[in-house]
Amino acid sequence: MQKPQYHILVCNSFRMSGEPQGVCNKKGSDSLLQYLEDEIVDRGIDAQTSATGCLKVCDRGPAMVIYPNGYWYGDVTEEKLDQILDALEDGESVEEYLMS
Repeated sequence: MQKPQYHILVCNSFRMSGEPQGVCNKKGSDSLLQYLEDEIVDRGIDAQTSATGCLKVCDRGPAMVIYPNGYWYGDVTEEKLDQILDALEDGESVEEYLMS
């Protein structure tokens, strides 16, 4: 497998017991991850996605991180995700959605 250009992490609030719970999961991060997977395939973006354990930004969930850029996004929705991916394709970020 060749290293992808981007690795996109989506908080799914997994705990040590493996049970998804917490804010991101309750706000639909599992369906957001599926939407993200579909979009990167449709757009031809060279990216790998991963569901993660808690990213410790529960007040901003669902949360997503894009590496190697180091972009941390909060309160991600499908609509925001479309804008984030549009910007990523242009080599940019969506400043208003970035967590500071």
